[in-house]
Amino acid sequence: MNILDTENIEAQEHDINVLHIVSGDLSGGAARGAYWLHQALKELGVKSHILNTSSKDLNDNSVCSISNTKWKRVKSILRSFLDRILLSFYRKRSGTIFSCGVVGFDITKTDMYKNADIIQLHWVNDGFLNAKILQKINKPIVWTLRDMWPITGGCHYSLDCELYTTGCGACPQLASSFPFDLSYFLYRRKLKYFPNTVHVVGISKWMTDVAKKSKIFSGCTYETISNNVNCSYFKFLDKEKSRHLLGINTSKKIVLCGATNINDFYKGFSFFLESLKYLNADDVFLCFFGKIDQDIIKKTGFEFHEFGYLHDNIALNIVYSIADVFVAPSIQEAFGKTLVESMSSGTPVVCFDATGPIDIVDHKVNGYKAKAFSSEDLACGINWVLNASTCEFEALRVDGREKSLSCFDTNVIAKKYLTTYMNLLTPSSNR
Repeated sequence: MNILDTENIEAQEHDINVLHIVSGDLSGGAARGAYWLHQALKELGVKSHILNTSSKDLNDNSVCSISNTKWKRVKSILRSFLDRILLSFYRKRSGTIFSCGVVGFDITKTDMYKNADIIQLHWVNDGFLNAKILQKINKPIVWTLRDMWPITGGCHYSLDCELYTTGCGACPQLASSFPFDLSYFLYRRKLKYFPNTVHVVGISKWMTDVAKKSKIFSGCTYETISNNVNCSYFKFLDKEKSRHLLGINTSKKIVLCGATNINDFYKGFSFFLESLKYLNADDVFLCFFGKIDQDIIKKTGFEFHEFGYLHDNIALNIVYSIADVFVAPSIQEAFGKTLVESMSSGTPVVCFDATGPIDIVDHKVNGYKAKAFSSEDLACGINWVLNASTCEFEALRVDGREKSLSCFDTNVIAKKYLTTYMNLLTPSSNR
């Protein structure tokens, strides 16, 4: 039971010190959402700090990196290498991301840890956090699940495998048929070292439901708090001016698709490529951001432009603004931050009616949720948006922006976390 009314939390000085543990570049990917949350918490008066692995300097003295010198960077690279070394025994494994969590940095030895009231874990892989360290943490732990890794034997998205519900082993992503393989060992290691006092936060209802199926967080408390987007970075921009600024000169409708790495297996890019068979190349111009194989796109026969990896929010806002529709064909997605960014920029979204995006898109209100996993219906959704009247299209844009601001904006989500922190720090007898 919440002891506070989230809506009535005002900006004030809160005697709460939160330490966020985040691996990766804070300007992109899952870590960016964690950094936006950190900034919003500070605006609410929370003493928020981040311990991070990135070597990039954000000129933020509340962020400390364990890789901020050459020698520390070498040690971080070595930890990352050692954490992956067990995978070398599985030479036929798939190219999907798989993390072991057997090597890492001891956060409990830092002053930031000692001064913290609450430890909030986010994405902690790539040799950052050894699962064994969690047994040393004697403070409340909030774990924001940004993918499935904390509840599996090593994979970050299980796809159609549900072995994580029973204990893993014979892992399909390791191409293993042995029941007592690496995934089995890693799963039981998490069972041993992950405390049952963790407050688990799924960034979508799907993520929370999936976490409850795993034995690893059995006995823990659960909550769903959506991932957050700093919507102030994403505004309605003039479409024609945006296209002119980026040198996109076409009278065709623009279909946009993008992610940090579109080729990641769970992003479902093959479904998007298949959907192109149901679209008219004479009417559609394709645009992409993120890592992509141009040779594959050339074979489709569509005109296209690739923007590459976009490092800043201004560029992202402009790219979203040139499009008539943004397509997010993910197979499994813990949330779907790009969908909210696109909707905040005034570009309707087409996605599958599955996993995290279910919470974001309202069917035929601010976008289109295609049948999972039908490439033909994905194309139907694209055509539905592209053929909307001017009045209908404007309604899609406005509703998408309003949904983003009211449900997913960083300030809204930060207040929910503040309520959670205060509940955790209040003696149970007073709740």
